Amino acid sequence: MITIKTFAFNPFQVNTYILSDESGDCVIIDPGMQGSQEENTVVDYINKNNLKPVMMLLTHAHIDHILGNSFTAHRFNLRLTAHKDCVPFLDNAIAYASTFGLSLESVKDIDDYIDENEDVIFGNSRLKVLHTPGHANGSVCFYSEEDKFVITGDVLFNQSIGRTDLPTGDYDLLQKSIWEKLFTLPDETVAYPGHGPETTIGSEKVSNPFVAIGK
Repeated sequence: MITIKTFAFNPFQVNTYILSDESGDCVIIDPGMQGSQEENTVVDYINKNNLKPVMMLLTHAHIDHILGNSFTAHRFNLRLTAHKDCVPFLDNAIAYASTFGLSLESVKDIDDYIDENEDVIFGNSRLKVLHTPGHANGSVCFYSEEDKFVITGDVLFNQSIGRTDLPTGDYDLLQKSIWEKLFTLPDETVAYPGHGPETTIGSEKVSNPFVAIGK
């Protein structure tokens, strides 16, 4: 069974997730830590729970979701796994960070590419990759059928969806991703977004003002 720990980091309050199971292996999703205090929060949690980080994953590569990826890679000797369409965002991340007044000295490049219907395996657990562009190219969600949850990044929020006015954003494509990839999951599936509180697929299907499809 997967245990999910959520941290809200940096000025954008990005949800960084640490997923672990009974093996002690864990994956770090969207390492948004900025500064030593937030970095130490992650290190302390991992040490306190005797976890072994084995992989770093991105739901997408917007600046707020990758501020801690270089630290995470070096501190835990981790490879970075993400969709290939995240590459341009990472290539321009340092310059882009400065426009928000954020300090970013280095960026970890992608080591391993993932795509639709591939599996991410750690410990005794498996996450299915769902390719869900629309908010940003390279967006993916991570679905656990066994534990009935999905990490949605900035694709789907509690009563909202990701913005589409940034480069590579596409409102129609985002709706399509949600309807075809997320709303086809069981209603009881818990959705853990990139910002804000969790929700369920069933709840969003009937009440999300941007993509609801009714009962």
